[in-house]
Amino acid sequence: MTKKVDKELQSAKLNIETGLIAWDELARHFARGVVIRVHPDLDLVDVGQAFLSDDAAAVDGWRQSKQLNRASDDDARRWHAESAEFWALVVAPWVLVQEVEKSADSKSPADQTQLH
Repeated sequence: MTKKVDKELQSAKLNIETGLIAWDELARHFARGVVIRVHPDLDLVDVGQAFLSDDAAAVDGWRQSKQLNRASDDDARRWHAESAEFWALVVAPWVLVQEVEKSADSKSPADQTQLH
């Protein structure tokens, strides 16, 4: 039961640390090569949890299914052109991001998962 409580506390902490970031602020992290693009079907906090707990099976599965990738130069060019915004979560040394759809309102990732 302690592991479940610890995981719930860690998840709550990660959710609090999740925030909106504009491309202009994210660009410097991209230049360092630490931006990881998270598919919108995934829960950003769950991905952060997997990174923190070194859940290699989950991370590898998402990478193989193309739901988790290091941001590419093409991504950066598009994000710059569109002045993109993101939900971001820092799981050092990585910055996990999900692009905010232009039509989406600014609900938190936790709220967005309830909509699906």
